[in-house]
Amino acid sequence: MTKCLSRLRLCYPEGMVITVGLPDDITQHADPGREALEALALEGYRSGTLTQFQVGQLLGMSRFDTERFLARHLDLYDYSMEELEAEAGLLRGLRG
Repeated sequence: MTKCLSRLRLCYPEGMVITVGLPDDITQHADPGREALEALALEGYRSGTLTQFQVGQLLGMSRFDTERFLARHLDLYDYSMEELEAEAGLLRGLRG
């Protein structure tokens, strides 16, 4: 079955439900289900399996909230020295 958000004109397949068994000590956390979902989203993004958009969908967040969430937990701008030097050179070239 397909679910559509008419306001955004997005259609996507109905979600899948996954059940995860958690150890008793983790179930004592304030919101263990949300913690597990966020951990899944972070690892998916870190590994390149999920895009930023998909992380937002999974967590029910806006684009801006998703970016803030990822920035709090990951180094979004993890550039190598070569990448930084290339960016700096590009910016110098644009300045004239």
